[in-house]
This record gives sequence, structure tokens and C-alpha cells, in this order.
Amino acid sequence: MKEIDIRRDYLGGEPVETIYFGGGTPSLLHPDELRAILEKINLTHTVSGEAEITLESNPDDIDKEILEAWKGLGINRLSIGIQSFFDEDLRWMNRAHNAAQALKALEWVMRYFPNTTADLIYGTPYLTEEKWKKNLDQMLGFGVPHISSYALTVEPQTLLHKKIEKGTSPDVDPDRQARQFLMLMERMEEEGFEHYEISNFAKPGFRSRHNSSYWDGKKYLGLGPSAHSFDGTSRQWNIANNSKYIAGLESDQLVFEKEMLTPVHRVNEYIMTSLRTLEGIDMERIPAHYRDEIHKISLKFIFEETMRQEGSRLILTKKGKLFADGIASDLFRDQ
Repeated sequence: MKEIDIRRDYLGGEPVETIYFGGGTPSLLHPDELRAILEKINLTHTVSGEAEITLESNPDDIDKEILEAWKGLGINRLSIGIQSFFDEDLRWMNRAHNAAQALKALEWVMRYFPNTTADLIYGTPYLTEEKWKKNLDQMLGFGVPHISSYALTVEPQTLLHKKIEKGTSPDVDPDRQARQFLMLMERMEEEGFEHYEISNFAKPGFRSRHNSSYWDGKKYLGLGPSAHSFDGTSRQWNIANNSKYIAGLESDQLVFEKEMLTPVHRVNEYIMTSLRTLEGIDMERIPAHYRDEIHKISLKFIFEETMRQEGSRLILTKKGKLFADGIASDLFRDQ
């Protein structure tokens, strides 16, 4: 709340259209704490009456009383970290909840929050194609209108990375990940979902307005330790260390790092984010002196059928979505 006050002018008076409680486990906050933060935001900013207000939650935090409390605060969208409906996979991922809690949580959530998104992870060592199909069947059976699904990535220096190095845990299989991603895309298309961003699928009218604003290059204000912000010309991120973050605010100072974005940074960021979306890269939004080179490189991908051209837009095919990061990297400009 102190940071909200200090940074009240960051967005230049623009109205707030989305509020997102995420990163960590915000559902651990008491409803009174959530109410205080929302009231502070409303005091310092003009919040749209139709604002999308999302709260991330774990299945083990959910019951009837807390759902009623969140609804009473004006929260109108939940994001639930399901990950899997199989206990062995949840244990392997070191999740706090079990499959029974995941099922019960979704049953309750869909009664109170029809606008809900849920996460599923694919590509884990013990997730067979048969189990992956069952995970999708379970999720779709609840009528969840938005699904975010990610391939498991092994980050360096994590416990999982060390276990794989020691041979006490199997490594991920990129071929299996690719097969399960293709299964996911085909199934979501059959069920009438828009594959509007590489990791996100929505029924018509249920896209995440908050995340879409990142991909559209809109301004945003991030609050809390390690939170990132963008004002149209620069990015900044708060220090991740909790004690240093608090010490700074106690002396009315925000401890952060900042990066001014050059024109080529802006082009590369646009390529990276837009290429991941259903609408793809709009070449009309790229400065003219970059277009010819980008178009020339894209011909290779069009020939390989990993990309197609629709008018002024370059859009990844299903096959291309398997190689999105590499394709984006090839399209990046140096200067």
C-alpha cells in the first residue's frame, strides 16, 4: 500500500482496466488485506467499472466461505493452479494439493466464478499421453472457459535440476512434450477454444484481458518485491529481496532497476510477444526500415510451413508453434 502511494503517477493518470493478484500465493492474504489493497488502488487511480480483477489461488486454499468473501470484494476472475489430476504427478511437482482437492476446488469455483482460468502442466516424466488425455477430459468436464497450459521447464540450480543431474529423477523428454502440445492444440480446437496465445486457450469472450495487455504492449504497473512495470518507453523491476524492499519503503524509497528501451528493443519485444498470439506479427506496426529484412527471413519459415502470411500479418502454424522461440530469435534485429 505504501508503494501504491509512492507510484500513484506511474501510469500518467490512465484508467486501470485490469487488476491481477499473482506471483507467489496471494490467496493466502486475508480478505480484509485484499480489501485494503483494492480500496487503496481505487483511491489513487481511476478504476474502470468493468475492470477485470483476477486472483491466483491454489486448490488447497479454496472453500465455500472464502469464495463468497472474494466475490464480495469485487474479484470477478480466478486463476487456479491445478497442474494435474494425478497424485503421483502432483507429488513429483512438489505441489501442496492432491487430486481430490483439485477436483473439489474446481467444483466449488465454477459455481461462484464462471470466469475462471486453470493451469495444466504437460511434458513431465511420468505423464503419459493417456494420462494427459484424462487431464484434459477432467478439466473440460468442469466447463472451465480458459486454460493455460505449459511445458515443464527445468530451471538451473533448482532442486529438480539437481535431482536430474544426480540421476534420482528422470529428465524431461522434448519429443513427448511436443506430442502432448500437439494433442493439446487439437483437443482445444475441437472443443471450440481460441488458441489466442501459445500457452493460452479461451472460449470466445473469455480471453485474459490482463495478460493480453502485456502482449499488446500496453502500460502496466507492478507492485511488490521483484514486480515488473512498463510505462511505454522503459521497463523497471523492483528488488526481489524482501527485507531490502521493505527497508527502502520505510525510508520512502523504492529500490529498483530500470532499462530504457531503444527502438530495436521495442521491435524485438513486439516480435517476441506478437508472434506468440493468434493474430501474429502485424508488419504495419514495424518501422519501415526493418520490414524488408524481416520479410526476407520469414520466407524460409513460410516455405517450411511453420509460418503463414495473411495480408500484412505473419502467423505461426501449429507446426511453427513448436519452434516459436527459435523463429522469434531469427527474426530479431541487431540494430
